[in-house]
Amino acid sequence: ALVASRKCLDPVGFALIATVTGIGGGTLRDLLLGKTVFWLVQPNYVLLCVVIAFLVYFIAPFIEYRYRALLWADAVGLSLFSVLGARVGLDMGFGVTIAVVMGLLSATFGGLIRDVLCLEIPLILRKEIYASAALSGAVLYAWLAPLSLPYGGAELGGIIACFFVRAMGLKRGLSLPAYRARPGRDYPPNTPPGT
Repeated sequence: ALVASRKCLDPVGFALIATVTGIGGGTLRDLLLGKTVFWLVQPNYVLLCVVIAFLVYFIAPFIEYRYRALLWADAVGLSLFSVLGARVGLDMGFGVTIAVVMGLLSATFGGLIRDVLCLEIPLILRKEIYASAALSGAVLYAWLAPLSLPYGGAELGGIIACFFVRAMGLKRGLSLPAYRARPGRDYPPNTPPGT
């Protein structure tokens, strides 16, 4: 919803952006897995997104200066959703690869939709360590899950891995290398590239 505040959207815009961010990843995951979409069974998730959106609409000026703290809170959410998505994939009987993809989608796709709607380059496409953090958590969880570790060891391991990788990006400013533009080739008019 804070993205909506930076874009000066109205309350409906706040609600829309908060909702697609909150449920977008899980919705895509469930659709791809052929599972009933979670918020159709538990609509309180949608209600919660809308309530939070309206709350942020009124208090955004007071919390925007705490942006750094919000990034850490987002890192916790990223970690939880990456593991939850991977767990759903495994629980549905799919293998490690599909489980990892589901974890990645669950954690990041809602934010991707948000950024596209707000005309921003999606966070997961920037050099910032974000999607790679979700990927690390989902991978570790999917590898540990078959070991049936006690006390939720697989879940905890995945959450810690994701949070640690994201924390390295936030705390130390680590990032992935961005592509550096090189001089391009001039194509003849009306000639598609590669011909």
